[in-house]
Amino acid sequence: MSAYEDYTTVAADYDRTRVPIGVEIILGCLASAGGPLSSIRVLDAGCGTGSYATALRPHVGAIDAADLNPSMLEAARAKLDRAPGGCPVTLHEASLEALPFEDGRFDAVMVNQVLHHLPDPPGDGRPHLRRVLAELARVLRPGGSAVINTCSHEQLRHGWWYAALVPGAVEAMCRRHADTNVLNGLLADAGLTPRTRFVPSDALMQGEAYFDGQGPLDPAWRRGDSLWSTVSEPELARALDTVRVHDEAGTLDTFVAEHDRRRPAIGQFGFHHAVRRA
Repeated sequence: MSAYEDYTTVAADYDRTRVPIGVEIILGCLASAGGPLSSIRVLDAGCGTGSYATALRPHVGAIDAADLNPSMLEAARAKLDRAPGGCPVTLHEASLEALPFEDGRFDAVMVNQVLHHLPDPPGDGRPHLRRVLAELARVLRPGGSAVINTCSHEQLRHGWWYAALVPGAVEAMCRRHADTNVLNGLLADAGLTPRTRFVPSDALMQGEAYFDGQGPLDPAWRRGDSLWSTVSEPELARALDTVRVHDEAGTLDTFVAEHDRRRPAIGQFGFHHAVRRA
C-alpha cells in the first residue's frame, strides 16, 4: 500500500534489518481492551512480513492480518508456517482504506510503521489517513483498543544516526508523518479517544544492525528503512561518499556515535494508545 516504496522488491530483504519492537507495550495496551488476552481478536493492519503477528500469536485469541502487497503476505505466510503454535492467524490481501470486516469485529487493532506510506500530499488535510483511521474505528468494538506505532518529527530528525547523511529525505519523511499532536487530533475525529503515548527509548527498529556504520553502503541494509527509498540519487551519492570517507579515515564509529547521541533520550518511535468511543 506504500505510495513511494516498492514492497514487492523490499519483501525479500525486509526482515534482514527489522525486528518487532515494543511487543510488550502492545500487549499491555491490548490487555486494557477487557477480558483475558487469550480471548481477544486482533487486527494487524498493514501486517507486512508478519513479524508482529508472529510475536503476538502465543498471547492472544485470534489474529487477522491485512496487507495490500502479495509479496509481503507471502513472506508473512512463510514466517508463520515456520513458527507454528499459538492462536490462528488469517491473512487478507486488503486495503486499509476499505477493510473487509464487519463493524465492531475486533477487540483491538495494531498498526506498526504503516501510516506514513499513505498517499497524502502535504497540506491537504490528510484524507487517506482520515479514511484509514475511520476504518480502524469502524471495525473496533466500543471500548476496543487501537495501538499505532509511528515516529514523531523529532525522532525522525534525531533518533537515527544516518539521518545526518540524508537531511533532504528526512524532511520529506516528516511531511509524510502526522506529528504527535496532529495524529491525536485525527484519532479523536475518527471516534478514537487518545489515552497515552509510550516511547521505548532503548528499542531499535533494526536491532543491532542499526549500529553498522557501513550499513548504508549495502542496498539490502537500506531496504530495512523506508527512509532510503525517498533519497534522491544525488543525496544518496553524497551520503555514501561520506560513509566511505569516514570509513577510510577510521572515524566512522565516531560519526555514528556523535549522530546517535540524542536517540537514547527521545527514542526512535512511539506507540499511541487510543480507545474506541461508544
